[in-house]
Amino acid sequence: MTNFEKELIKRFGEQNVQQVAVNSTEMPLLLVTLNFDNQLRILVTNGLSDFKMEVPEKVAGREFNEIYFCLPSYWEVNDHENSNMNWIFDWIQRLAKHVVSKNTWFGHGHTIPCGNPFKALSNTMKQNHFFLSDTMLLTDELNPVELEDKTVYLLSIIPIFEEEMDYKQGKGTLKLSQKLMNHGITEKLDDYRGTVLRSKWKFLGK
Repeated sequence: MTNFEKELIKRFGEQNVQQVAVNSTEMPLLLVTLNFDNQLRILVTNGLSDFKMEVPEKVAGREFNEIYFCLPSYWEVNDHENSNMNWIFDWIQRLAKHVVSKNTWFGHGHTIPCGNPFKALSNTMKQNHFFLSDTMLLTDELNPVELEDKTVYLLSIIPIFEEEMDYKQGKGTLKLSQKLMNHGITEKLDDYRGTVLRSKWKFLGK
């Protein structure tokens, strides 16, 4: 059991922190049930923070991260045959492995295409990019985890549409974050949401 996992157990209770079965070449994962009435859960890496990222000076102190998806209560994540849900396991592994294998870093505001060429995540999740963000919905629950030798930050993985990614590239991370939150969109996955940009915003930059 990692020190990170022990700290999550202290926060949420042993019964709410479950190890996810993965093979030996994959990043360990945890499924954590939060203390919400609607039983929100997160799928979070449990070992990415063993890797010290070489971050720019402007974000010094953010060298250690774990990344997570925030899952809606109606998802049956144990149904590994459901292609509308099981993509989260593949993508969280791909993102975590990318950081380590490329000796790179992830931080708030980074965007990643879903494949090359990029494509929709599933039949119901039409978004085709990821936006990495500090917590929005879960700010209190997922504040940084203080370990003896480091501080571990949690970055959410938010699926976004191509036009939202373009908007972020043109207007910046803060503008996109504000627009998402103004529409009630946080890191909680939503199979049914549409883009926050009307067509005229896409072309006029509003």
